[in-house]
Amino acid sequence: MEINIAKNEIIHFIGIGGIGMSGLAQIMDNLGFKVQGSDLVNNKNTDRLIEARIKIHIGHSIKNVKRATMIVISSAIKKNNPELIASKAKKLPIFKRGEMLANIVALKKNIVITGSHGKTTTTSLVANILAEAKLDPTVINGGVINAIKNTAHLGEGEWAVIESDESDGSFLKLPITYSIVTNVDKEHIDFYKNFTNLKNSFLSFITKTPSLGKSIVCLDNNNLKAILSKCKTSNFLTYGFSKKSNYQIYNVKKRKDYSIFNLKIKVMSSKIHNIKNIRVNLLGDHNISNATASVAIALNLGIKIKIIKKALKKFSGIQRRFTKVFSIDNKDFYDDYAHHPTEIKAVIKSARQVYNKRKIICVFQPHRYTRVRLLKKEFASSFKLSDVVVLCPIYSAGEKIDHDFNQDYFSRLITKKSKIQVVNVKNQKELKFFLKKNLFDDEMVICMGAGSISNWIREIGIELQ
Repeated sequence: MEINIAKNEIIHFIGIGGIGMSGLAQIMDNLGFKVQGSDLVNNKNTDRLIEARIKIHIGHSIKNVKRATMIVISSAIKKNNPELIASKAKKLPIFKRGEMLANIVALKKNIVITGSHGKTTTTSLVANILAEAKLDPTVINGGVINAIKNTAHLGEGEWAVIESDESDGSFLKLPITYSIVTNVDKEHIDFYKNFTNLKNSFLSFITKTPSLGKSIVCLDNNNLKAILSKCKTSNFLTYGFSKKSNYQIYNVKKRKDYSIFNLKIKVMSSKIHNIKNIRVNLLGDHNISNATASVAIALNLGIKIKIIKKALKKFSGIQRRFTKVFSIDNKDFYDDYAHHPTEIKAVIKSARQVYNKRKIICVFQPHRYTRVRLLKKEFASSFKLSDVVVLCPIYSAGEKIDHDFNQDYFSRLITKKSKIQVVNVKNQKELKFFLKKNLFDDEMVICMGAGSISNWIREIGIELQ
């Protein structure tokens, strides 16, 4: 559906505190639209919007949409939301975030990044390279980019770099020039009903890439390999550690604060066959893969290798992606957004590569009952490379509490599958008490989850230091 927006519209975002919603709201505000929104609680995203003088309502109420003429809803909003019900009763136009995003970026040349994991980091890397090349792209990301201290940037250039949310299928509505697909994993089954439907959506996404563009696809992911085998178009290039990749990673060197790798390029139209000593300030094989995707896009845009390497070397990361938040007496504390088994395994593997002989304590706050219940076996097996798991209560994210799937049951399952010690804590106070009493040597602590755990560890850090 095409959306025609007049500047006198009042656009209300239901669930504006989400990372993707807040970024879109800020871009639309920068473009001159009248923007407001609501969310259940205040957070860092709403704080940024308030600083930008965007009106924010805390709590959902029909009063919040009294003056609204158009509604944008987050994928997390339920059908019984009072603002949504009131908007439907008023017959206001209601759009998903992805639908509104598609229309905002329609006049740009777009690089759309999607996938089950890694898309936020990859989006940031691509944006960083284009900025270094003086292309000043518009950026809408799913995490705070340290270089701009924000999730979004309205650029003056002709390119937009967009992190696309596949959770509700709206990523298929985005206009694409180039795209990146990082991986496909079992996620958002509550929307797609089954894994086959999810994979078919990604097949449609890759297929819709125009002939003058390219889809850059990770060949290391088995689900993507299967999807590519069904793809009737050949308008894609592959990347990864696989020797069959068009952009093959090799000769990886891992340091404590950065990674160095080489690329072998097997693209018929390319005059470049090797790029050596690419440095990126990220850790882990998954992030080397993300960096490679950004290199592949940049090369296809004709950006010089010198500029690409400079941008990656300067990259200052994004918040909540293996981010060191503080150190106490040789004990390092990290924060990460990982909330899926694949992400957890990747983060712990990266931590183990850096802290080879040190004790790794994982503080994990599960996110959503539906996700944990569906992937309980995968979650339970994902902590094998750690030494201790401190398990927090499940962050419901607005879902109804499932008393049958409780913390004790989940901790026993982790102990059984990962063969490690699991300690249950009921709240932030108990977590602080555990850390204060049980950290003796040179351990590293990595806190993971998509809920409130990031605020918990930062507040605890202030008290412990």
